[in-house]
This record gives sequence, structure tokens and C-alpha cells, in this order.
Amino acid sequence: MLPLRAPRALVAAVAALPHFSPALAQDFSLEAITEAWLDGPHGNYSSPSFTYWNDEGEVPAACAACHSETGMLDYLGVDGSPALSVEHPGTINTVIGCASCHTAAGHALDAVRFPSGVTQSGLGGNATCYVCHQGRYSGDAVAQAVAEIEEDAVSADLSFINVHYGLAAAVTHGADVRGGYEYAGRDYAGTFAHVPSAQTCLDCHQAHDAEVAAEGCLSCHQGVDDLRAIRMRHADFDGDGSTAGGIHAEIMGLHAQLEAAIRTYAQEVIGTPIAYAPGSFPYFFTDSDGDGQIAEAEAVFPNRYTTWTPRLLKAAYNYQFVALDPGAYTHNPAYALQLLHDSLASLSDRVEIDMDALERR
Repeated sequence: MLPLRAPRALVAAVAALPHFSPALAQDFSLEAITEAWLDGPHGNYSSPSFTYWNDEGEVPAACAACHSETGMLDYLGVDGSPALSVEHPGTINTVIGCASCHTAAGHALDAVRFPSGVTQSGLGGNATCYVCHQGRYSGDAVAQAVAEIEEDAVSADLSFINVHYGLAAAVTHGADVRGGYEYAGRDYAGTFAHVPSAQTCLDCHQAHDAEVAAEGCLSCHQGVDDLRAIRMRHADFDGDGSTAGGIHAEIMGLHAQLEAAIRTYAQEVIGTPIAYAPGSFPYFFTDSDGDGQIAEAEAVFPNRYTTWTPRLLKAAYNYQFVALDPGAYTHNPAYALQLLHDSLASLSDRVEIDMDALERR
């Protein structure tokens, strides 16, 4: 175990954070806080999030704010540099520690700029979380990439745009920050307003290990023992004839249909089969044996999918947007469902998809 170097003032500082929910913290002792942090993603010294650049000797400035403590302090201006930007590479082997968030600048932060260029303010204690948990691209980047290219024309100028990771804030704020690719002529859900007791990150997540504190959810959503079984929207969004499961099941149902439609479009319209490989960058590869899956030998960068059309890129971006937020069903289920539905509707212009069976709200 690493030595406990965090100051005892940390306990009081955490309790004083805006919107902090004392009910979620069972033990405020310094040892318990440190143990929880070490068990969570922000204190994981062996995570690729903090070791990826070890051979390079520094974390690039573009990545430093979220992948090193020195980078976050640079972003906040704690090191004397301008605030809200990173001027220097980050130090390797530094995780997101106590000082990353528990500074006067961190506590005072109240507004965050998203990849779309939209700034959300009045965030309170959510702001420091939002700095990193918003992804790195928006649907605007997709729109810019495909501009002036015919919808089904293969273009060498196109490549997959990966929204990046940890995008819960972008999902939560939906159309207000345009995280997903939003099709013209469609309305999209904005910020998901839950209930007054579940409006902040710390209302639902433990402060230091980021685990979901399900007790508060289940006290209102009685009769279920799994958060994924909760449903407040009762339409058959995925068209499977059942509304018995939670809204998570509807999102996963549409998500699976979108993956199948992406493969069909690539095969029938483009003529180059595609498949998705979770965990292998850049995720979409040429399916050389046509089995609908990417084997280890296929999941290599030279075999990345390269015959993109605007229609395919938009759908693939939204597929990944939903895939990379496993909590989309609680962060903003309406937005996730709308992105998936409209991606399928676009593909249905060229391949057979029974859109009449799917509902959109």
C-alpha cells in the first residue's frame, strides 16, 4: 500500500464541496478515503490512462489535464500558468490525486467548455468532473468532416472519428452540448434533469472510488434490484415487442441493431465488410473473413477501416458515442435512444431496416 500522504484537512474539504452528498460517504477517515481512492480509477497507478506515455517520458500537453496531476494543476492555473489551458507536458506516473481537485481553484471552477465549443456554467461541484468526462470530439467534428461530400460517396479524406472516453458529461447534457451527431431536421433531448437529489455527479457516485451508490436510486425506483431494470419511458423503442426490461435493454437493443445495419451497409453499399472490435483502436476494422467479428489478427491498425462514406461515418460515430458511456441509460436515456434511432433511419435509406417497428420520442 502507498503511504497516506493526504492532509487531514482533506476530509473537511471534501465535505465542504458544493453538492457533496454526505449520505454517500460511509467513512470520512483519512485512511478510508485514501483506500477508496486507490481502489478507484483515479488512483490506479497501473492504468493505461496514466502509463501510456511512460516510454515517451512525458504526457503530451493535449492529454495532460486528464492523465496527470501536474497537467490538471496546470489547467486550473494552480502552478501559476494561465487557467483553463495547459501550457506544459504532464509528468508521467502521476495519477489524478487529491491536489488535482481539492484546491481553491478546483473548488471555485463553475463552468466548462465542451468540444463543441459550448460552455456550460453553473456547474458547481460537477465542474472538475466535467473537465475530463466529456470526450474530446463532438458531433460538430463529424459534420465538418463530411461537409460537401456526397452521402454515399467513399472518400479518402474520411477516417473514423473517435469521441474518446469518459463522456458522461456530454451524454448528460445532450443536445445542449451536441456531443452526438445530430441529424438535420430532428429534435434532440437536452440536459437530463433527474430529481433534486440526483442532479450532481456526487449524488450518484461515491466521491473517491467513483462507484455508483445505488441505494438512493432504489429507494425511489422500488421493486427492482438492478439499476438497469429501471424504466420511466414505456415505448418499445427497439421494436422487439417487449417493454418488460428496463430502458437499458431498449438502448442495447437499438445499439445491436445499429451495429448490424452498419455491417450490412458496408457490405451492400460500399462493398468492403466492416466489423467493430471493442477495446482495439480505432475500433472499426475491415472484416477480411466476413464473419461479422474482428479476430485478434484483424484488430491491427493497418487493417483499420478506410472506405468511409459520410452516412457510414455518422452512424459509426453515434454507435461509439453510446458504446463508450455504459451509464447512458441513466445519464440521458432519451438522447442515446434518439441518436441510435436516427442513425438507423439514415442507413435505412440504403439498406432494409424495419423502421416502422421502432418508436422515437
